[in-house]
Parts: sequence; C-alpha cells; structure tokens
Amino acid sequence: MAKTKFLFSTDFHGSETVWRKFLNAARIFELDALVLSGDMTGKLMVPIIKRPDGLYDATLLGEKHLLSEKEVPDFEKRCRMITYIPYVTTPQEAEEIATNEQRREDLFERMEGEIVKTWLSLIPDRVPPRCKVIISPGNDDKLSIDEIIRSDHNPQVIFGEEEVVALDDEHEVLCFGWSNPTPFNSPRECSEEELEERLEAVVAQVKSLETAIFCIHVPPYKSLIDEAPEVDENLTPMVKAGRPRMVPVGSKAVRKIIEKYQPLLALHGHIHESPGFAKIGRTKCLNPGSEYAEGILKGFLVELDGPRITQLSRFEA
Repeated sequence: MAKTKFLFSTDFHGSETVWRKFLNAARIFELDALVLSGDMTGKLMVPIIKRPDGLYDATLLGEKHLLSEKEVPDFEKRCRMITYIPYVTTPQEAEEIATNEQRREDLFERMEGEIVKTWLSLIPDRVPPRCKVIISPGNDDKLSIDEIIRSDHNPQVIFGEEEVVALDDEHEVLCFGWSNPTPFNSPRECSEEELEERLEAVVAQVKSLETAIFCIHVPPYKSLIDEAPEVDENLTPMVKAGRPRMVPVGSKAVRKIIEKYQPLLALHGHIHESPGFAKIGRTKCLNPGSEYAEGILKGFLVELDGPRITQLSRFEA
C-alpha cells in the first residue's frame, strides 16, 4: 500500500502568478498529484489598441501605457500574471466590443480558452512526468473550457466534471464544479434540488467511499468554511458594527451528500473569505481560501495511506 501526496488548491481566477506557483510545487514537494477545484479563468479583459502610428494604447490598473510593438508581449504577460486577459485590437473593434454585449461575451469566452491553452502549455516544463494534474471546473468557469482541457495531449492532465477520476490505484476523486444559486448568475449554478440530483448521479460512479475524495467546488452549508459577506440587491456588502456581515452561503445539497456518504476527504473552494477545515461525521472538509489578486497561492498539502490521512497541512506561497 503506497502513500500518495498531493497539493489541493482552488480559485485562481486568471492569475498566472498563482498557476505557476501551483505547478512549481509539484517538483519542490515531490508530489504525486496537483488537484485544482475550479474557477481557473479570469474576469476582466484589457484591450491593447493599435494606433495608426504603429504604437499601442492600453490601460492597466488605472495607469495608461503607450507601447511599442516589441513591448506588447511583456505587457500581455504582465496582464496575465495579475489575472487580466490581454487582447490586441483596433480602435474600431474596441468600440464595437464596448457597445455590443454579445460580441464582448463571445470574445471574452474565446480569450478565456486561449488563456487555458497557455496555462496547460506550461505543465510539461514545470511538472515531473510522474505527477498528475487533476483539474475540475468551478461555477465561474464557462462550459467551453471543458473540451479544451479534455483535448490536451499531455497524459498528465486529467479533467473531471460530474465524473470520477483516479488519483492512484486506491483513491478516486469525484469532480463536481456546479454550485447552488449565487447573486452573480454564473455559468454553472442551479437549484439545490438539481444539485442534489446531479451529485447523486456522480456518487453512483464511486467504487469505494472509504477511500474516496469528493472534489466539490461549493462547500457544505453551515460548515464555517462557507461564510461570505451578505450583500444587498445592488451586490453591496452589508455592514454590522463596522464590519461586513458574514453569512453561510454553502450548499445544503452538498452537506446532505457528505453526511450521507461520508467520503474520506472533501475538497472545496468558492468562498475565498473562509479558509480552514471542518469535520462532518468522519469526513474532513477543506477550503484553502483564495488571495489570487495578491498573487498568493493557498492550498493544503495532503498525504494519504489507504483509508488514512497521514498528513494534512496548510500551504501558502
């Protein structure tokens, strides 16, 4: 019975800085796997507009830049490192993107896919061949990235969504990216009733619950790793005694599934403000939290030996 060691992290939201740290950890800690629970993709685009004189205009973090053609690639990399998606365009197209919502959404989805391809291309140079990279999506990830990751030719890369994949010969990972309803109308969210039905269908694929890992993006309801600021109808955080009012926003269906099936371990994300771990029955539930905007990688280093968790420690870099 061989031990298996992996790093679990989540919610990078387009930060290439965090992604590179995540990949680099494989060699540093001699890992058997890297496990990501979704929300890979970013949320903001930075137009890089070509002028008639051959220079380029761009604005990043409120600062205007005038770039030569040679400077554009470094500027694009800088954007990706801090979660933004760069896009070289013309003044005419930039105006169309600004005024045509459907055009903007279609372009953004295509550029998200290009970023995912770029990230996957970094794996062979940074992750030893023996280390798997298990990727499950999150509620903010558009469905179009699924096929991009599935079609990657690197055998190290294993994508799972509403299915069960192998961590090793003993441990299975149930991968599930959907969440209960949020205020943000994200691509993968549904009612609690539908969420429970979907989860039951995936749990039916698990061969051994004793050694199973449930990688479910949204955490269980009222688990203390699911508390987020309460917002009003304008998505403004509500304040009490000078502090944001925190409320549980996790999924009741996820909690029900964990209570019912008691996997060895449950891996969650989604709620950036509630890092930590909780115990539901015999199941240890983890949420590393996220500080992607600061370029900080947060995760848990986990070592398993059959049905036992032999190492569990927080990791930050």
